[in-house]
Amino acid sequence: MIGYRLRRGGSHALLMVLLVLGSWTLGASAGRTQALDELPENAHRNRYAGGWECDRGYRQSASGCARIDVPLNAYLESYGRGWACDRGYRNGGAACAQIEIPANAFLAAGGSGWVCDRGYRKVGGSCTAVVVPEHGYLDFSGERFACERGFREAGGSCEKVLVPAEAYLGRSGDDWICRRGYRKSNGTCVAVPVPPNAFLDSRGSEWDCARGFEKSGRSCVPLQVPERAHLGYSGNSWSCDPGYRPRGGGCVEDVL
Repeated sequence: MIGYRLRRGGSHALLMVLLVLGSWTLGASAGRTQALDELPENAHRNRYAGGWECDRGYRQSASGCARIDVPLNAYLESYGRGWACDRGYRNGGAACAQIEIPANAFLAAGGSGWVCDRGYRKVGGSCTAVVVPEHGYLDFSGERFACERGFREAGGSCEKVLVPAEAYLGRSGDDWICRRGYRKSNGTCVAVPVPPNAFLDSRGSEWDCARGFEKSGRSCVPLQVPERAHLGYSGNSWSCDPGYRPRGGGCVEDVL
């Protein structure tokens, strides 16, 4: 009987503790919900992520929204979270400073700098005229000159390219190339000496031996093909027939 009363009294005490804990949890949850439901001034609900976010022209500061101070000659950026300077002004930290454009210049496409007019180049904070010499012209950039075909740049001027006999102007127009069968030598073009049983190679400035011959110094000598061998693909060397391998200048049977 006494044991029964003790067990009954203990259950009653446990029930009371659970009720108190439940009430405290509900109260805390309600408090948090109430805090989330409270919108600070100049804010609105975030429909996707939940919670809230500041209105356009305001940025989050602590638990509220602070107004963005847009300086003179500036505007709010597209998302309204900051500002940018108007065209013709550059960001100076807390203000927008006007861009000083020198003579013979104009605002760059981005509006935050300047570019010299064609025919001028930037030197420090000003634009200096490009001096175009005789037989020269402004290049595609407009900031420097290039020489006409047949002339090359030399010390700020354009000098004529002297093309020797048996040569012609190269693709660039500021140098020359020897014709096929000739090679450069001390500012001139000299003939390529082609020995017997040889021919000009694809470059036209060197020679190769004909098929069945090999180079030996400045001449072509017959290629000695040993027994059980044949001319290689190039025609200037030999390879052993199938079943044989090279050895001592000849071909021996390849024994496994």
